[in-house]
Amino acid sequence: MNVFIIGAAGKVGSRLVSLLAEAGHVPLAMHRKSEQAQILADKGATPVAGDITALSVDELAERMDGADAVVFSAGAGGAGYDLTQAVDGDGLVKAVAAARKAGATRFLLVSAFPEAGRDAEPKEGFENYMRIKKLTDAHLSQSDLDWVIARPGTLSSEGGDGTIALGLALPYGNVSRDHVAQVLAGILERPQLSRVILELTDGDTPVADALDAMV
Repeated sequence: MNVFIIGAAGKVGSRLVSLLAEAGHVPLAMHRKSEQAQILADKGATPVAGDITALSVDELAERMDGADAVVFSAGAGGAGYDLTQAVDGDGLVKAVAAARKAGATRFLLVSAFPEAGRDAEPKEGFENYMRIKKLTDAHLSQSDLDWVIARPGTLSSEGGDGTIALGLALPYGNVSRDHVAQVLAGILERPQLSRVILELTDGDTPVADALDAMV
C-alpha cells in the first residue's frame, strides 16, 4: 500500500513511517525542510518535498499521485492563531480536496480529544485550536472519502507497551505516540474500519485486539 503522510517528520508521523516500511508498505513522506529528507529515507520512506501551507490543491494532488491512502498528522503545535489555521484548518481542507483529485479515497486524520485541556485555565490560543480541530473533523466527515478520524488523548513520548483503550467514546487520558502510530497503521490494514471517529488512550487491550473489536 502506498500511504501519503502529511506531517511525516513529526513525532507521530515519523513513527508511522517506520511501522509502515517495516510492514512492507510504501510511506510517501511529505516534509517541509530539506534536511528531513534523508532522515525519512533512512526510515524506509520515499521523501516528498512540500509545505502544506504553501502548496495549492493541484500541487498537493500531484504529490499524492499513486497513493492508496492519505494520513494527515500535521499540526502547528501551538505556534499561534494564523499558523494553526493554515496547517490544522486550511491544510486539512486542502488535503481532502487534493486526495479526492488524486483518487486517494482512504483518508485518516489525527484529531484531538474533545476533553483536552478541560482541567486547565482556558487559553485563547488553545480554544482556537480546539475549535479548528472540530471544524476539520466535520469537514472530513461530510466528504465522500473513506475516512477515519482518530482522537488521541494527551500525547506522551514514553514508549508504549502495546496496550490501549479504543472506542467511540472514552474517558480522557494520556496516550503514547507509539500507540497512536500503531493504531494508524492498524486502521490502514483494516478497510472495514470506515467513516468512524475513534477515541484513543493508553489502556489494557493489545492494539490489534482493540482494533479488531471495532470492526
